[in-house]
Amino acid sequence: MSEVIVPLAHVIVRPEDVDDQGWQDRALCAQTDPESFFPEKGGSTREAKRVCRSCEVKGECLDYALENDERFGIWGGMSERERRRLKRAAI
Repeated sequence: MSEVIVPLAHVIVRPEDVDDQGWQDRALCAQTDPESFFPEKGGSTREAKRVCRSCEVKGECLDYALENDERFGIWGGMSERERRRLKRAAI
């Protein structure tokens, strides 16, 4: 049986075949204490936001939180209140 080589220009990639959550594996928060990203009411978000500032997938994380209406925690360097304000400003 011979192998068929197809030039990449002819390969069709369907959205359902792409792992759109792959960014989560590269997120710095996955390598740190998750409790800092979900502080108690009135607790500090400083440590989580510090980690987010240097994270390469901060944008994807924020997009995910906005698209999925995440109501708790720090996502993409923003608190729930900050994300809510951002959504209102976009309308």
